[in-house]
Amino acid sequence: MILFLLTFFLVYGGLHLYVFSKIKGAFPLTPVANICLMLLLVFMLLAPLLIRLSERYGYESSAAFLSYIGYVWMGIILLFFTVSILLDLYRLLIFTGAHIFNKDLSSLKPSPLFLLIVPLVISLSLNAYGYFEAQNIRTEQITIRTPKLPREIGRLRIVQISDVHVGLIIRGERLKRMMEKVRKAEPDILISTGDLVDGQMNNLSQPANLLRDIHPKYGKFAITGNHEFYAGIDHALDFHRQAGFLVLRGEAVTLAGLINIAGVDDTDGKRFGLYTNVPEKTLLATLPGDYFTLLLKHRPILDGEAFGLYDLQLSGHTHKGQIYPFSLVTKYIFTYHTGYFQLPKGSRLYVSRGTGTWGPPIRFLSPPEVTVIDLVHQEEGKI
Repeated sequence: MILFLLTFFLVYGGLHLYVFSKIKGAFPLTPVANICLMLLLVFMLLAPLLIRLSERYGYESSAAFLSYIGYVWMGIILLFFTVSILLDLYRLLIFTGAHIFNKDLSSLKPSPLFLLIVPLVISLSLNAYGYFEAQNIRTEQITIRTPKLPREIGRLRIVQISDVHVGLIIRGERLKRMMEKVRKAEPDILISTGDLVDGQMNNLSQPANLLRDIHPKYGKFAITGNHEFYAGIDHALDFHRQAGFLVLRGEAVTLAGLINIAGVDDTDGKRFGLYTNVPEKTLLATLPGDYFTLLLKHRPILDGEAFGLYDLQLSGHTHKGQIYPFSLVTKYIFTYHTGYFQLPKGSRLYVSRGTGTWGPPIRFLSPPEVTVIDLVHQEEGKI
């Protein structure tokens, strides 16, 4: 965790230093203005830490206020840097061209004020759009035909939510809209593939009630994500219980002679000494193979030894980057970035873009989703 915090504040601090240089380049600041600007940027840099400390010590109003300021600023500075760095590359091309061709190209160089204002306006515009995109939850529909579902059932509907991040920002009306999407889908089974809760607040009964009011025919099942461990695993598990979820931690259940559901802990649990270390192959091998088997795993990472022992793995975690162009980074890190994949030995994988947001309450070119998976009976051997 210490290494993560050091890396985060080095990178995030570098972004603030970059912004500071842009503002100084655009405006002649007095010594007093310089100090005020530095203090403001240091405060914004430390906002994520101040939010967590406020949560931990029970100052929920302060934490909520800081979260909107700090995380909205985070979205602004990330997109500001993205646009600004493109303009810096343009300046570099002008500089290089002037030297190569021995020409004065200074008339093509944008002014320092232009280099501040244009990225800022674009960033603010994209953040405004991203705020609404984050609330425009899409329903993704998948149909899987399988002989493992009894003929008399006909169809079994599984609804997946992932990376909701219930906490300071995701609650109230935002969570209510998510649950309306789930309710309209009329799930037989509701699945949460991790990061349902994100925060250390004590007062989470209202969000838990919104989730508890969903009553699928065969129940609600969840697994841990990395944020369940960050929030405090006991706190997170208590929230899941209040919300009516059975959390599978290296465990499996067989429902009504219809389907197997197995779930494993997120690997970040190892850092806290709280990981339930049950190999997927060992867990899945105990289940009756004539039922459709669902494997719940927060990160879209595959265990080749488990291929053929499950029919569908449901994952999340990637958010599809949440804010483009950071999706290019997450796509590089995760081979299975988002969507539906056929795997060896008849296994499948679906990776959700996530239902909520982490950090900035925005999404850009990565809309949130509720996933509806219909298992439909099909006679063996038919296509």
